[in-house]
Amino acid sequence: MEIYDHPTFRMACQQFDLVADHLQIPESDRARLRTEVIDAVRTAVLPAYRKFGAFVRDEYAPRGRKDVGLWSIPDGPKRYAVRVRQSTTTSLTAEEIHQIGLNEVARIEGEMLAIAKSLGFSDLKSFRASLNTNPDLKAKSREQILDLYRGYIDQMYAKLPQLFGRLPKAKLIVVATEPFREKEAPGAEYQAGAPDGSRPGRVEVNTSDPTSRKTINMESTAYHEGVPGHHMQLAIAQELTGLPEFRRFAGNYTAYVEGWALYSEKLGKEVGFYTNPYNDYGRLQDEMLRAIRLVVDTGMHAKHWTREQTVQFFHDHTSEDEIEVQNETDRYIVWPGQALGYKVGSLEITELRERARRELGDRFDIRAFHDEVLGAGALPMDVLEQRIDRWIAGRK
Repeated sequence: MEIYDHPTFRMACQQFDLVADHLQIPESDRARLRTEVIDAVRTAVLPAYRKFGAFVRDEYAPRGRKDVGLWSIPDGPKRYAVRVRQSTTTSLTAEEIHQIGLNEVARIEGEMLAIAKSLGFSDLKSFRASLNTNPDLKAKSREQILDLYRGYIDQMYAKLPQLFGRLPKAKLIVVATEPFREKEAPGAEYQAGAPDGSRPGRVEVNTSDPTSRKTINMESTAYHEGVPGHHMQLAIAQELTGLPEFRRFAGNYTAYVEGWALYSEKLGKEVGFYTNPYNDYGRLQDEMLRAIRLVVDTGMHAKHWTREQTVQFFHDHTSEDEIEVQNETDRYIVWPGQALGYKVGSLEITELRERARRELGDRFDIRAFHDEVLGAGALPMDVLEQRIDRWIAGRK
């Protein structure tokens, strides 16, 4: 194969042109740089790929395990138990998490079906099929996608005083993902601002191929990535005083960081948003993905599920595209336990809130509770539980 026909070369050239446009590199320099890129691909990149491919084919793959679950390697169950503990920072066992996942899938499906019936559909299968053919649920332009995200975040900002006593000083903006990253970037992601306020936090939104993108998930994603989700939590953590820097800037507790962001999606409903039932379904669709993770991750690594069982469970309970189902399955195989943190963290925060409401009665203040949850930086969930229990005792 000629180098000019090789997909790696074509991708390198495409990325080079996008970056060159973004950086406004003069045309006089581009020819020289492009020649150097071609030479680097020919003399270094392609030979390295060939060597790596031969290693995988001849040495690595023949010695690989036949089963996808961690249970199939020496001390597999113990290894997975450690992964579960690391990801959730709770004492929940794989079996307990599996059952929680099944219960959550059933609950969420019930709420989904109620929305489908309210819109005139008799079952979820026909409703899900309609989502792909309804032109009103597709974005019309790049700018409309940005406008939707900005609108949802702006309306949530107006409601924050109902939910929080402490608000972040750091500003938040919505921007489009850079063109050279669009192919690989997610639908939206959060980038923290500078601690000194010189750079605002950013929700970066992928606006590529806009007419193929459904709008039903954009409201919940705006709350998840922006406020009261990642921006609220990370900006406040940066602004805390009296804590060591690793406590202010660390984000390595998945259950806390992602659990808070998932919990935040539902706060929009509590203050009167998701008035469009399709958007409310989109919120439940996002929550369903996190619930399914509890079932299939523990299924593969603790209960001896096959890859085929995992894929089938996805198809039975979601309308995710096939490529997304396969990618998610690959993720759980190679990263055991990590995906458990999102839903477990959200459920733990919700349980702590209900505990506080139950024990404090009329003295419960949702704003004070949220301030306490966010008031010490990212924490393991068992440490957060101790913190909230002390707070409840103090309020009494």
